[in-house]
Amino acid sequence: MTNPLLSDWNTPFDIPPFDAIEDAHFQPAFDEALSRGRDAIKAIADNPEPPTFANTIEAMERADADLSRVLGVFFGIAGADSNPEREALQREFSPALAAYSSEITSNSKLFARVSELWERRDTLGLTDEQSRVLMLTHRSFVRAGAALGEADKARMAEVKSELAKLGTQFTQNLLADERSWFMALSEDDLVGLPEFVKSAARSAGEEKGADGPVVTLSRSLITPFLSYSPRRDLREKAFRAWEARGANGGETDNREIAAKTLKLREERAKLLGYENFSAFKLETEMAKTPDAVRDLLMEVWAPAKRAADRDASRLEEMLHADGFEGPLEPWDWRYYSEKLRKAEHDLDEAELKPYLQLDRMIEAAFACANRLFDLEFEPLDVPMYHDDVRAWNVTRDGAHLAVFMGDYFARGSKRSGAWCMAMRSQSALDGDVKPLVVNVCNFAKAAKGEPNLLSYDDARTLFHEFGHALHQMLSDVTYESISGTSVARDFVELPSQLYEHWLEVPAVLEEFATHAETGEAMPSEMLERLLAAQTFDQGFATVEYIASALVDLDFHAGPAPADPMQAQAETLERIGMPRAITMRHATPHFAHVFSGDGYSSGYYSYMWSEVMDADAFEAFEEAGPFDTETAKRLHDTILSRGGSEDPEVLYTEFRGRMPGVEALLKGRGLAEV
Repeated sequence: MTNPLLSDWNTPFDIPPFDAIEDAHFQPAFDEALSRGRDAIKAIADNPEPPTFANTIEAMERADADLSRVLGVFFGIAGADSNPEREALQREFSPALAAYSSEITSNSKLFARVSELWERRDTLGLTDEQSRVLMLTHRSFVRAGAALGEADKARMAEVKSELAKLGTQFTQNLLADERSWFMALSEDDLVGLPEFVKSAARSAGEEKGADGPVVTLSRSLITPFLSYSPRRDLREKAFRAWEARGANGGETDNREIAAKTLKLREERAKLLGYENFSAFKLETEMAKTPDAVRDLLMEVWAPAKRAADRDASRLEEMLHADGFEGPLEPWDWRYYSEKLRKAEHDLDEAELKPYLQLDRMIEAAFACANRLFDLEFEPLDVPMYHDDVRAWNVTRDGAHLAVFMGDYFARGSKRSGAWCMAMRSQSALDGDVKPLVVNVCNFAKAAKGEPNLLSYDDARTLFHEFGHALHQMLSDVTYESISGTSVARDFVELPSQLYEHWLEVPAVLEEFATHAETGEAMPSEMLERLLAAQTFDQGFATVEYIASALVDLDFHAGPAPADPMQAQAETLERIGMPRAITMRHATPHFAHVFSGDGYSSGYYSYMWSEVMDADAFEAFEEAGPFDTETAKRLHDTILSRGGSEDPEVLYTEFRGRMPGVEALLKGRGLAEV
């Protein structure tokens, strides 16, 4: 039987033939692609010819082409539309891939070839991009343990394999908890909820096979429920379930997994000679050291906490006015904050939401990309991996540039959060390979026949993820290893967070924020109120984020804690965490940190990037939000360059200097606090 994952894809733009791919295809395709990769690596290592950039570094770039193709499809589908078969495959693939990676980096003959090229780098006549790829390749070998003794190499392989297993299990446990819990609502329980929340609850009930509306642990449903339900008892029940994800005891409890993960990360770092995991992890980031990260976070923490404490006092007064004794609790904050926003800014989410239609916000993101970068988006009618997924052909000056896919709605088979991934990355080593990029979100899906409406935060998420997509789609480099978002973790959020700013441009909302029923544009006074409220409740938002970032940093910047929950509590006590605010991501459901190494000791990256994005958008404010010269400079210095240069060099090329924290504080409304 022909396996479509290993066959030529006779499809428009080489889109995977999703209608022909079955779960049974993944294991044999993975096994064959992995075998081909091993053969290719062995041929490079055993090559009797002296090492050259072409026969070693470029050959390594090509070695895993088939594996990348198979895994791009598999992991794209497994994260967005999981099932028991795919989850079982993830548990098989993750340690196998970790073992394969260790085989490569512990291959002494291969490392000798790379090292020889590194020693002779100044005599090889390399381009700047090739020099960067050589440096990154050599560095990745060293940081993976290639220079260790044989016993330590073997132990490093064991550590990485176990970490891969733990990360996969953490993710699947979290998905299981989120998928299994829901709270049924009676008609009486719906009293006081806006129509869009009722619609989302009914739609969620249909998906769960319930007899009526339900609240699930999808952020796009539980957050508005906590914001609008006058039933304090139901808010508490829902919030406690939200906070308990990954900490419910039994097979899906993540607390022991977190402890094991931290201990193994510490061992990994010490095998390589680092004092702790943060020192190892941050060495290659823009921040460089744990102290630099802590300095930034604490500089913003102080004004953010003052703002949150001020707001908490006002919200507690509102709680008492409603006849409730005792302190403000975490399940109260969003409810009374929404009331306060209505009072201060005359802004009601229920009134605002009909103007934020999903389709119109997608159009807005596309329109901004057109004005900034001359991109056009043409819908494609091709099979996707789920009926909710849409696809577009992205062109510039009539030439194909990328395929963009949007998977926007929450469902039980999709892990929580929002992300961007490339099922295929851009490269030009062997022909002009165009990227296939996917944005995945978890927006509440309206009941059948009703318009799909977003909150303003949802719309911001859509723009954020599309900023990542632009970084992938506009990439113009030779080597896949430095393509698109293959950059330092604390630089990768710059394009995404920068793109959020265009949602705040009045002209964008004036054109695309149109009422779902009447088609009329958002009234000018509502638009003014919306933009005036941008910094409302930023004390809360900043505190919940920084608390998570500091806990992550403390986990990794010292000895691994035996009890992560106790260590989390100690960090929150030390910084004076307000009692009515919880971490955005508590340890048992902190997937950024524990589902893999990506954001481990790196959750601060959003704020590090925000320092740059706030400063970068000031360049557009100075020249005009759609100034062509500034947009071209952004394209040429950052969006098209991937990881082909040090990020500090790229940012300085764009802005002429590195930024300070002032623009960030101003943007969050904290400068005067």
